[in-house]
Amino acid sequence: MIDVANQLKDVVNGFLGSRSALIIWNHTGAPGKWSNKQIIGHLIDSAHINLQRLVRCTYEECFKLVYFQDEWVQVQHYNDADIFELLQLWRLINMQIVRVLVNYPPNRISITCDNGRHEVSFVTVEFLANDYIAHIRHHLDQLK
Repeated sequence: MIDVANQLKDVVNGFLGSRSALIIWNHTGAPGKWSNKQIIGHLIDSAHINLQRLVRCTYEECFKLVYFQDEWVQVQHYNDADIFELLQLWRLINMQIVRVLVNYPPNRISITCDNGRHEVSFVTVEFLANDYIAHIRHHLDQLK
């Protein structure tokens, strides 16, 4: 999990160090789509949910933790937030995930939890961690 933690740190620091200042944060790609601020808000929400999953998998398994992404983005009014606060929050929550991953118990990497919204979908901690990195990269690539 140390490799995944290092990847996460590199992705976050790389984005904040080189690309974040170039983003037009109030821009929306298309009608009905999230603005760039809302995308960062979604990544904050995703970080919170995944941190909970990772922590809980260290001591329990087969629990269900579902994330309602559109509802979370809507209720948190990310478009009204200061972008520097959002970026700081995103960085800090990800650094906590890094800390958890670096110290993850090796015997708990194959533990599963259910993250299926409409059906059962058990995934391992290892899958969660790698999928989380791919998810961040996907959304950061959307930011213009």
